[in-house]
Amino acid sequence: MAERVLVNIENNVATVTLNRADKHNAVDVAMFEALIETGEALARDRSLRAVVLHGAGASFCAGIDVSVFTGKGIGASGAGNLAPRAKSPANFYQSAAYVWRELAVPVVAALHGVVFGAGAQIALGADIRYATADTQMSIMEIKWGIIPDMAISTTLPHLMPIDKAAELAWTGRVLDGSEADELGLVTDVKEDPLAAAQELARTIAGKSPDAVRAIKKLFQAAWKTEPAELLRLEAELQMKVMMSPNQMEAAKANAEKRAPDFGDAVI
Repeated sequence: MAERVLVNIENNVATVTLNRADKHNAVDVAMFEALIETGEALARDRSLRAVVLHGAGASFCAGIDVSVFTGKGIGASGAGNLAPRAKSPANFYQSAAYVWRELAVPVVAALHGVVFGAGAQIALGADIRYATADTQMSIMEIKWGIIPDMAISTTLPHLMPIDKAAELAWTGRVLDGSEADELGLVTDVKEDPLAAAQELARTIAGKSPDAVRAIKKLFQAAWKTEPAELLRLEAELQMKVMMSPNQMEAAKANAEKRAPDFGDAVI
């Protein structure tokens, strides 16, 4: 199995690459594990000053691989992976996005191609997001009859009003990079997001590392609602939704390319 995540550190800047280009970097269990392990390893590097996060190939990340719902994924692990992990308020799935918020240094994401579902939430875990104008971005979990639960409740409230966020989450509507910029989901539109992210990371790396880390810590404290409770709520709600009759019907109808036939709500 090819390495799911590649890391290159040069001049105190780590470039982290989602490395599953043939699948548009869809997140399977191995990718979840690799993202978390990478983030935790970088957190131990005191010489690190900035991180650039991007995807290999045609896209940043197409979202969750359907294999996560079977086999070694959610279906096998049950509630175990939905419980907070050691030394973090985030569970296994949330940590793939939340680990970038937990890093002491700035994380700059370069977005291109599709940024769907889990990919969007991983991107939202970064401090800065640059995207191409034609990037396709969506909070797409509703398509599968589930909720976005990869730490989005700790990131989205600081970027956009609740009504606009709710519209996107309820519809799964796909935005291009320009509209995502207008709504606040991305920081700016760039012709070459990766080059722009690398340039910003180099600029940050040239500043006082203590001041840079302190600014991230200060701003997260100033803008945030208590994350532990939000992360717990995400997991609790997902446990109620996952594998309910309506969620299974959503997944089945999507796989069969037909309109779903939902029953009454169970939560």
